[in-house]
Amino acid sequence: MLDRIRASLPALSPAEQRVGRLVLADPRSFASLPVAELSERAHVSKPTVVRFCRSVGYDGLADFKLKLAGTVNEGVPFVHRAVDEDDKPADVVVKVIDNAVSALLKYRNNAGGHMVEQAIDALAGAVQQGRRVEFYGVGNSGIVAQDAQHKFFRLGAHAVAYSDGHMQLMAATMLGPGDCVVIVSNAGRSRDLIDAAEVAHRKGATTIAITSGGTPLAQQCQIVLAVDHPEDYDRYSPMVSRILHLVMIDILTTAVALRLGPDLRPRLQEIKKNLKAKRYVTTA
Repeated sequence: MLDRIRASLPALSPAEQRVGRLVLADPRSFASLPVAELSERAHVSKPTVVRFCRSVGYDGLADFKLKLAGTVNEGVPFVHRAVDEDDKPADVVVKVIDNAVSALLKYRNNAGGHMVEQAIDALAGAVQQGRRVEFYGVGNSGIVAQDAQHKFFRLGAHAVAYSDGHMQLMAATMLGPGDCVVIVSNAGRSRDLIDAAEVAHRKGATTIAITSGGTPLAQQCQIVLAVDHPEDYDRYSPMVSRILHLVMIDILTTAVALRLGPDLRPRLQEIKKNLKAKRYVTTA
């Protein structure tokens, strides 16, 4: 909820922004204070406080404060950061989706284009020159690496994904200049991935990390696509972070496909045509 408010601030009126900043500065107090004191602290009218609550998607101040009181709790450890023990299924649906949407909006507003452009240049160059494009990840991040391999091999790339540490190290040893390796990690602290990144860099390949900013893996790689999120990786299984990583793979795939130009599209069309023949089709 707080992430969604933060992401929504630029679209609000100046007065509503002051209310939003008051919420973000001290959400616990906001949830308990009367509307008169809230309006005084934000230097706005009482109707503006209510209007802010509706602008960010709630029925009014009472509904907003009720949801806010639940948000400032730390969720259910090792299950999900946005839910409470006594949530009904309808509450879980809203909270999980809101949590994902707010993280996506926050990333959209904060994403830096320079590093993304560097990654696109390196990947497009590797595909065009017939060089190797490899994806490394372990655990949940290994699933993201497999998704990336599936998307890139459709572009004609010599793409492969590895989720085993020994295979990653051997594969990195065989890389060379012009090759690219994309390493996906939520925490950015896996020794296997950091070792593989170091070897790949030493062999002359371009190393691209999809991880949180400032992690050991980020420090080891040449291009860092920092995907920051509020999920505590020591307490929760990757949920929002996995969605963000998959979105980043979609961004890279789409941009590289555009770089490859119109000649790629007949091949993609043929793939779709051949796959269509594998489906069971019923006619009325």
